[in-house]
Amino acid sequence: MPLLSSSALHLIRQLLNIVVISFAIFLLVRAVPGDVIDFYAARGDYDTQSLAAMRADLGLDDGLSTQFGLWTRAALRGDLGLSMRFGTPVADMLVHALPASLKLAGASLLVGLALGMGLAVLALAAPRSPAAAAIESLNVWSIAVPTFCTGVLGILAFSIWLGWLPIRGQMLLPVLILGLDIAGQIAKPLHEELRETARAGFIRTARAKGLSSWRIAWRHILPNSLSVVIALAGVILGGLIGGTLTMEALFGLPGLGSLTLDAIRGRDYPVIQAAVMLLATSVVLVNVATTLLHRWADPRTARSQA
Repeated sequence: MPLLSSSALHLIRQLLNIVVISFAIFLLVRAVPGDVIDFYAARGDYDTQSLAAMRADLGLDDGLSTQFGLWTRAALRGDLGLSMRFGTPVADMLVHALPASLKLAGASLLVGLALGMGLAVLALAAPRSPAAAAIESLNVWSIAVPTFCTGVLGILAFSIWLGWLPIRGQMLLPVLILGLDIAGQIAKPLHEELRETARAGFIRTARAKGLSSWRIAWRHILPNSLSVVIALAGVILGGLIGGTLTMEALFGLPGLGSLTLDAIRGRDYPVIQAAVMLLATSVVLVNVATTLLHRWADPRTARSQA
């Protein structure tokens, strides 16, 4: 029961966070000078009377509280509105963009988990291998070098200088860049946890039975050390969402990042609001899921937070 009540309180706090985030986003997107009508005016497609009529039709003359109330009530009914530039349902635009973002994020996560966990286990099972040095280098790299800078350097090296990859529309570099960043975040703390678990009594028993160091590492030490990966999952997945959007914009990939950037340029408020809310809600839900999973995997965490 204490675990259930603390989990319910955590979920309620996260739902309140979503409400606060939605209001903050609503204010921030409107704090930027200019709106979609100014975007049309700059193109010179309409006269002054037409622009004034369009502004009134879109509700941009209403007060902020009225606009937020209308948007919130519609969003709670599942209606995210229409794009101010294209007249297309915003929900359809998100559904169209989401698969590309999930594909990039999923591939990057798989590469990062495989590389990070593989290096950590290799460094434990073969202490004389260069894996430990690679872990240290990756960790420093992931902390010190933003993925955006790595992306720019990758374009300069592999697309412009060597000419091996196209600048826009390819996923190899974005997946590798995000995968290396994730591996750098996972490998070092997991390696430390593996070394701690390796000193446990049941591991000494496994060694006394003559099991190989590889079998002990994969079958006995790693499963008992995965709680550290679960604990880091919230931070990693939150960073992965931001990194995915950056890579989409940098490499010209279709997805939520490109959709959001294009909407910001055109001051398309409903698209910006819905896309950022979707991303924020995803981060909150990921944090809730990882917290519950961590409490389930390590009951000591639940007791300490109850």
